[in-house]
Amino acid sequence: MKNKILWLLLLPVFLLAACAEQKTTESSNTSTELKPYPAFNADSAYNFVQKQVDFGPRVPSTPGHAATKAWMMETLKKYGWSVEFQDFQAQTYDDLTWDLSNVIASINPQASKRILLAAHWDTRRIADKDKTRTSEPIDGANDGASGVAVLLEIARNISSQPLSAEIGIDLIFFDGEDDGEPEYALTRDNTKIWWCHGSQYWSKNKHLPNYSAYYGILVDLVGGKNARFYREGYSRKYASGILSKVWGIAGTLGHSGFFIQQDVAEILDDHAFTNEWAGIPTIDIIDFSPNLGFGAYHHTHQDALEVIDRRTLKAVGETVLATIYQE
Repeated sequence: MKNKILWLLLLPVFLLAACAEQKTTESSNTSTELKPYPAFNADSAYNFVQKQVDFGPRVPSTPGHAATKAWMMETLKKYGWSVEFQDFQAQTYDDLTWDLSNVIASINPQASKRILLAAHWDTRRIADKDKTRTSEPIDGANDGASGVAVLLEIARNISSQPLSAEIGIDLIFFDGEDDGEPEYALTRDNTKIWWCHGSQYWSKNKHLPNYSAYYGILVDLVGGKNARFYREGYSRKYASGILSKVWGIAGTLGHSGFFIQQDVAEILDDHAFTNEWAGIPTIDIIDFSPNLGFGAYHHTHQDALEVIDRRTLKAVGETVLATIYQE
């Protein structure tokens, strides 16, 4: 997944450690009055994280993966969303063939103006950045579960305070995102990206042949303590308008301590494919520091429930929720 930054097919990528940009964008002092939106419940989102962690690692072809899929479907349907699965197969870097499933939920399907919200729901099968138990899968409380939790809480909010009938929301939970060879291993075929399987597949095989969205927001690593969200490179390149809007709304809501008005380099995450291959302008809200990278917990067994902070979930969830209710 985010364990490597390399040349992507058709996409120029820069090495994060070498070229994280230090440009700072001036933030506006003007407060914008926002249209009403539901209250994002951080405790509910936290409980969604805990539920996923309780299932165990959500590695494809494991009981935890299957149980999480069934629970997500049940939860979304309970909130009045239509749910479908996009099943597909993907080859891994070590010659396995995985059966994967993107989970897709929609509301207001008749609306022509659609907004895409995305996260990944799988977890990494190795702890390659750890010093012990490196071959064992991780809990993925932040790297996977936090994004899912934020979207589920948003789904719950929308069910209690419906959007305008003219606006439709599609949630896509990508599978197979957190694979990829260990950082210490050489890529045997560098013409392929061995992570982000779900977004690669969906971007070339949309669940509806003519599907399009006004914009997309990807949430990844959005629950960690002391998280900081910078203006990521692909987000600026393909979706600068929605990027500025989201960071501006975050500031209006008092979350500027999380949403930093500073640019960083491109991060090869699911949104790279929804932008370039699917043609949907998508931003990435992701905890990555130009100085510290993804944090000490990343791809280790420290990525457990203890790293999750309700304040971070609140900052991200409320910002995304407020954004879509401005349409």
